[in-house]
Amino acid sequence: MGDNGDGGGSTGVVAILVIFIIIVVVVLFAFRGRLFGGGGTKINVNVQAPAAPAPAAPAPSR
Repeated sequence: MGDNGDGGGSTGVVAILVIFIIIVVVVLFAFRGRLFGGGGTKINVNVQAPAAPAPAAPAPSR
């Protein structure tokens, strides 16, 4: 009779490794999509100094 137990354990290990690799690839694609313009977030870097206040009018003398 043939040996049915040959390689049964390694098949499970290979299946787990394949699932793990697929998960890693999906996460990397999702992360890369968000990192390089996939998200709609835009940052405005146009920074302006506040305007100087107008000088106060002198108080009328009495």
